[in-house]
Amino acid sequence: MAVPRLDATMGIADAEGFRPVSLETDRGPVEARYYPVPDGELAVLWVGGVGGGFDTPARGLYPRLAADLTADGIASLRLRFRDPRDLEQAVYDVLCGLSFLGRQGIRHVALVGHSFGGAVVIQAAVIQAAVSNGSAVRTVVTLATQSYGTDPVTDLACPILLVHGEADEILSPDCSIHVHRKAREPKKLVLVPGTGHAMDEASEAVCRELRDWLKAYLLER
Repeated sequence: MAVPRLDATMGIADAEGFRPVSLETDRGPVEARYYPVPDGELAVLWVGGVGGGFDTPARGLYPRLAADLTADGIASLRLRFRDPRDLEQAVYDVLCGLSFLGRQGIRHVALVGHSFGGAVVIQAAVIQAAVSNGSAVRTVVTLATQSYGTDPVTDLACPILLVHGEADEILSPDCSIHVHRKAREPKKLVLVPGTGHAMDEASEAVCRELRDWLKAYLLER
């Protein structure tokens, strides 16, 4: 899959600190929310699962960290899939997001995906590394990932963090265990006791884990 060409329109900043963005692609518009950092070169791209929209696990984890990380010079792009049940189309959407970030001067990116989005970000990172065009993916994070569509993790060249609730009622933690076994080093698997698919029960712990990991790999020199 080639990195797509796109046109982007950006709106005025929202009260929550993001600017609405519409990525006009040859497959239709991809809607996003951009948390800019002046002259920044680092960013996190966040995606949800089959629920669609700008969904986020762990009690608002995505908007919370997107806002917090700007203080460390890390921008964010929260992306809404055009079709949250089509893996190929969702990967294309993330590649569009990476192209947009590259146009903003972003050089290094972390990809974060929940559930279905875990497979999406793994595939997008592998494709982006192969084409070497736009922002470079420095790390991948999956939250309660599915296992379907994650086989390309064997070709993933960057560090990966996998977080999964041990009480996940939708996708067994075995999914993340399977992906972790296939991934290259450096890699880390965190299984959270008493936590379901949305990770609401351990939202603070998940937030700390992600913040520490993202800052470690994005801010490294």
